Formats: sequence, C-alpha cells, structure tokens
Amino acid sequence: MDVQRGILNKLSFSEARHLVARTGFGPEWQRIKSIEGKPMRTAVQMIIGQRHSQPPRPPSLSPWSRLLTFRKGERQKRMIMRVGKGEGKALQTWWANHMLKTRAPLVERMTLFWHNVFPSTIEKTLAPSLLYQQNLTIRKHAFGGFRELLHAVSKDPAMLLYLDGYKNQKEDPNENFSRELLELFTVGIGVYQERDIREAARAFTGWSIDDRSGKFVMNAQKHDPNMKTIMGRKANFNGDQVLDMLLRHPRTAERVAERFWREFISVSHPNRGTVKRWAHVFRASNYNIAKLLETVLTSNEFWDERNRGALIRSPIDLAIGTLRTLPYKLPKNNLSHQLNNMGQALFNQPSVKGWEGGQEWLSTQSLLLRNNLLSNLTRGVMRTENSHFAKLLPTSSPDELEAWLLPIPALTERPAQKGNQRLVRNFVLDPAYQLL
Repeated sequence: MDVQRGILNKLSFSEARHLVARTGFGPEWQRIKSIEGKPMRTAVQMIIGQRHSQPPRPPSLSPWSRLLTFRKGERQKRMIMRVGKGEGKALQTWWANHMLKTRAPLVERMTLFWHNVFPSTIEKTLAPSLLYQQNLTIRKHAFGGFRELLHAVSKDPAMLLYLDGYKNQKEDPNENFSRELLELFTVGIGVYQERDIREAARAFTGWSIDDRSGKFVMNAQKHDPNMKTIMGRKANFNGDQVLDMLLRHPRTAERVAERFWREFISVSHPNRGTVKRWAHVFRASNYNIAKLLETVLTSNEFWDERNRGALIRSPIDLAIGTLRTLPYKLPKNNLSHQLNNMGQALFNQPSVKGWEGGQEWLSTQSLLLRNNLLSNLTRGVMRTENSHFAKLLPTSSPDELEAWLLPIPALTERPAQKGNQRLVRNFVLDPAYQLL
C-alpha cells in the first residue's frame, strides 16, 4: 500500500489482517472485521487508542521486607530461592493469562516489548513482588514518554537488583548498570569509551532500595560528589543528569527506532534513512512513544507487501496468538509452562540483552516444541464437522481462511478431504504459520 493513497482508501481484509496481527497476538477475526474498510490512518488510531487493559489482581507475593529477612545465612538463602522460584511461576502464569484474555492486546504487546528492552529476571532478583511492580511501571509508560520510562526503569528496584545498582557506592563503584545503560538501553557501542562507563557508574552511586518499603532510595552518604567526565563533558553529574545527557544524543532515538523496526517491520537490517526519519519524529515529539508507534504503523515500510511474513512469531505470538485466534484449549495453567519450554519464559530472559528474537526462535529443538504444541492443539477437533469447534469458525471459503490465518500463501498443499476443521489444521501446521 502507498501510504498517501492508503490515508483515504479503505483497508482490504488482508491489510486489516496485517495490522491486527502485528499489533496484537494473532489475527483475531473480530478485530480484523472491526477495522476492515476503514481508512488506514483511522484504523491505526483505533488500534493505538485501545488502551483499557487493567490487569487482574496478582498472585500472593512476598514483600521486599520479608524477603530481606531470608538473605542471611545459607539456610535462609535456600529458602529465598524456593520462595522466589515458586512465586515466580505464579507471576508468569498471571501475565500469560492476562495476555490471553485482555481486550487491549497492543497494551500487553508494548509492555512485553519494553519488558525485553529493560529485562529483569526471576533467576537473578528472586523477588517476584518487585518484578510485578516493575511490570506495572512499564505498562504505565508503555505509550507515554521514553524519557519518563528510562528514568523510572533506571530507579526501579527490580532493575537495581538485576544489574547490582543497589551495590553501587562511592567506596566501591559497580559498573554493571552504567555499562548496560550505555551499550543496550541508549546510545550503543561506538559512541562511548570504557572510561565513560566508569565515570557514569560514579554518578549513579547511592541509588539503592529502602529496606522497609522496597522502593527506590537515594543514599547521599554513599554518593560520589566529585567531578566526573562523561562523553567529553565535565561536571558534578548525578544519575538523572547522565540519563538526560544520553537522551539528548541522537543515537538513543535511533536505537529505539531500530528496535521498533525489528518488532513491527522485519527481521532484516533496518533501512538507515527510515531509522533516521523515525528517530527525528521521536525526538521532535519529546520522545513520545505513541507518536513513534503511529509513525511506524503508517509508514510505507509497514505496509509494503514485501514485509508481510517478514517476522518470525515468538513463542508468545505462536501460543497466545493461536489461542486468541482459534477456539483451541490448553490444560489449565499450562500456558506459561509451554512458553518456558519454547524459550520465552516471562520475567526470565536469557541475558540482559533479552530474547534475541528473529531466527533465534527457530532452533531444531524449539521448532520441534513449537510444532508439537500446534499439533496437540489441533488434534482433538477432527471428529465431526458439526462439532462445537466448527461452529465457532467464521463461515468462509478456503481462500478466505488461508488469507485469515497465514501472512503469505501456504507452503503445503491443502488436504484432499473437505471440511474447514481439517483445512484450518492444515494451515496451522503449515510453515507459513510460523511467520508474522
């Protein structure tokens, strides 16, 4: 679609399907039909405007003050590991089930996106109650200002635990957070020097967690008040000033734009001119995330048919997307377990880089697990065309079902036997179903 033409022209079914699949979890039929026939920009605004996503009450989680009492002695440390892992599983189930049921999937998709930009894990923190609070913080800022999000996450207690920021004090500066801040969260490699990491670490000394409340606290006695030289500038920097300095650098906006490309456009290397254009809009809007998202979703690159099927479904896209799109069922509380097995354990990314995504989702082992999930989901609905499952499918031709379930034409032949249930199963097991 040419964007200028698409502003006025009405979205076709396949165009509406593309927008819904990329901004939610799965090409849900009703969501597609709700924007089919709408002008492109109107449809995008409708999708972005669906933000009512109040999460359910969390599971019972131990407060930080209780967890602290376990951090003395080997026996207590084993206890906190058991508590952390047990409550962590409950937290994973809580979020996975919310993604499955929410009426505003883009909110959860954006929360998941930022959760992967700024990871903190159960395995490292052993503090699910803090991870829950971090999840609420990220969700609050998911469409707001990146400036506010970066400041909030940098002071987030789960992040202070995950990257050892709470250990950072003037007598013994800890560089873990400052290193990842520069390398991954903002400007990236090639912009800073090793000395900048050391000096930035000094600026963040004193940032810690209050023992009673589990909230951020600035301990002035542990802060280094002396002059620091960071990226060519010399001043008595504190942590907030370092964050603002990094936000002023154009590469920070470009790095975010590059991540939006990989999230919404393609696994291919982003076009440099496109990234610069999006980053300019982002900075001009004072880092308004919703504005950047609208820019991406109304771009020629997003609507270019060559980018259909150019993303690989993550385990969450595959499992939750299938369950939201089709009336299949999983055993109760089995969803987060399936995600863990396929390599996308919520609140437990493999490293501070998060899930790499793209081709990394498709190892020999993960493909076997993905195909087993889809095969098991689809196996039990083949008995009769008069089943409950068949009644829940849209009344559509084979070609329409294919256009609904697959982003590109099927790579396997259709079954010789007739019946929409069999045909849907064939599409779900087709290699093209792994794409987005």
